Amino acid sequence: MAELARITVEPREPLAAEVSRRLIDYLMSGEVQPGDRIPSERQLTEMLGVNRPTVREAIKSLGFLGLLEIRQSSGTYFRGTDSDVLYRLFELGLVLGERGARDMVQARAELEVIVAGLAAQARDEAGVELLRARLTAMRECPDEEFPEADTAFHAALGDLAGNTVLRDMLKGMRAMIQRGWVERTGAVRSRKVAYDDHVPIFEAVADGDAEAARAAMARHMDGASRRLMKALEQREG
Repeated sequence: MAELARITVEPREPLAAEVSRRLIDYLMSGEVQPGDRIPSERQLTEMLGVNRPTVREAIKSLGFLGLLEIRQSSGTYFRGTDSDVLYRLFELGLVLGERGARDMVQARAELEVIVAGLAAQARDEAGVELLRARLTAMRECPDEEFPEADTAFHAALGDLAGNTVLRDMLKGMRAMIQRGWVERTGAVRSRKVAYDDHVPIFEAVADGDAEAARAAMARHMDGASRRLMKALEQREG
């Protein structure tokens, strides 16, 4: 098994969470194969430069998520990942730290553009009516329900596009960005701007114009991504 490089822990978040994230980075690096035993608690304590209870807590958390299998008197083994495990990691914001925020935001933006085009190509009467209802909800719902209505519009696009892989990937990304970063940074648009962004997306999908749908979503994602990254940079500074 490849040697685990020393990890420098930065005190930006609770120590056990930071150790968990660094261990995930290691497990996802390709240096560890499913079924491999990972270094012992004592070895990890020395490598990470943290105390043993913190390492134990991190290992327990990753075992609960399904990444690690703890065998009594034998050690701890990497179980590998499947789509369900990865989704839970995205939901909890553990796959990427702040250093990966830009990549996550960019990936989400690109996938949303693809999904908008697919939705326009695959649209049907029922799908368009559902999307219309989601847009109406964005316009008429109370302010506190607007983020959920916004997410529901994008989820309806994903369903209409008909690609379950893209739909599920975006579901995890949206949850991570919303709960992991937007709620921490306050990177929100005015309600009017947010609603107005979605009108041309709906119209293009309803018309079956994939090119226009992609262009409208790209404009929406460009503004949203710039606001989020600016908020993150200000927070880090």
